[in-house]
Amino acid sequence: MMIDSQAVKNTCNASIESKGFCFYKATNGIKRHLAVDILGFPFFTHCTTANVSDDQGLIEILSQNIDYFKSKPLDLPKTTILVDHGYHPEKIIPALEQIYPQIMTKIQFELSAKPSKAEKQAKGQSGFVPVPARWVIERSNAWVSTPAQINGRPTTPQICCVPEDNPKWVCHLFQPSFLAGH
Repeated sequence: MMIDSQAVKNTCNASIESKGFCFYKATNGIKRHLAVDILGFPFFTHCTTANVSDDQGLIEILSQNIDYFKSKPLDLPKTTILVDHGYHPEKIIPALEQIYPQIMTKIQFELSAKPSKAEKQAKGQSGFVPVPARWVIERSNAWVSTPAQINGRPTTPQICCVPEDNPKWVCHLFQPSFLAGH
């Protein structure tokens, strides 16, 4: 499983309660937290205001889906959750253990490899260099934000945040053309 977040601008008619400012990305809007399997298919989704940290978003997405981990048999291997360097497992683990004390018998965190400057220079690369293991989640995040062609018509798949019982948010992954019955 891979988890990542993406801060994106909110629509102009969104309420003030649904917006926050992400200083890291300098974005006023929402933050989409996405957990995908090894093929990039959505496993869990969660939306927050953009000012929520990646760590807090991960804690929320896993705690909202804690029954999945509680029902996982102990004789199965641990689920490895691959995260980037924006996450801090040493802060996340104690918070998750307060929610479900046996959680670390079922999951483990792994920070994705990050090429060093020396490794980049040796390959003649600079700036952003894609990490193959993380590319799956990055592709899934891009799919959520990029127009696609379906039945010859351009559409934009989206993760939409809908207020349910404020301040909670329900996050839906949907394809607008499918909802419209086309």
